[in-house]
Amino acid sequence: MRDWSIVVPLKRLHAAKSRLRGAVPGVAHDDLVLALALDTVQAALRCPVVRAVYVVTDEIRTQNAVSALGAHWIRDAPDAGLNPALTHGAAHVARSAPDTGVATLGGDLPALRPEELAEALTMAMAHERAYVPDAPGSGTVLLTARPGVTLDPRFGPDSAREHARSGAYLLDGVWPSLRRDVDVREDLVTAAHLGLGSHTSALLATAAIHL
Repeated sequence: MRDWSIVVPLKRLHAAKSRLRGAVPGVAHDDLVLALALDTVQAALRCPVVRAVYVVTDEIRTQNAVSALGAHWIRDAPDAGLNPALTHGAAHVARSAPDTGVATLGGDLPALRPEELAEALTMAMAHERAYVPDAPGSGTVLLTARPGVTLDPRFGPDSAREHARSGAYLLDGVWPSLRRDVDVREDLVTAAHLGLGSHTSALLATAAIHL
C-alpha cells in the first residue's frame, strides 16, 4: 500500500550545497544541485509505498522540473530555514493526505534506490516517529512520522542525536544508497560507485566527467 507522502525541502539552487561549489569542473553549480534533487525525487516517486512527493521550493526552475517528474511543489511560505520549511510541508501533507505518514528526505541522494527507501519506510510505520542516520552517523537522511503524528524536525548539527533525543526511533538498516547524501566531492564519488540516477549521470556525461 502507498502509505507515505514524502517532503523534500530545497534551497534556491545558487545557495544550496555550498561545499560542492566548484567540486566538479565544467559543471555549473546550479545544474549539479538540481540534478541531485531530481534523482532523489524520481527515486521517491518510484518507491512502491510512496503515494506522493512534495517539494518545498521557491525556485521556479525547480518547481517546473519536479512537476515534470510528477511531484508536487509547495511554496516555502516561512522562508526561514530547513526546519520551518519541513514543518510547513508536513502541515500541507496533513491537510492534503491525512491518511498517509509523512517522511522527509534531503534533496541530495542521487544514488537512492526505491527498494531501500521502501524497506526503511515499511519499518518506520511500526513507530510514531523514526529516523535514518547518514553514512557517518551524525546527520539524518530520513525522518518519518505516522499519520496524525507531528514530524518535529530537528535538522542541524548532530541532527541524528537531536532526533534520538526527541524520541524518534533509530532505523539502523544497511541501505547504502539511502544513507549516502552528498555534501562534498568525495560523497559524490561514493554515490557514483553505488550508481547515480539518470539526471546526475547525464549531467556528468555531458561534461565528460568520470568520477
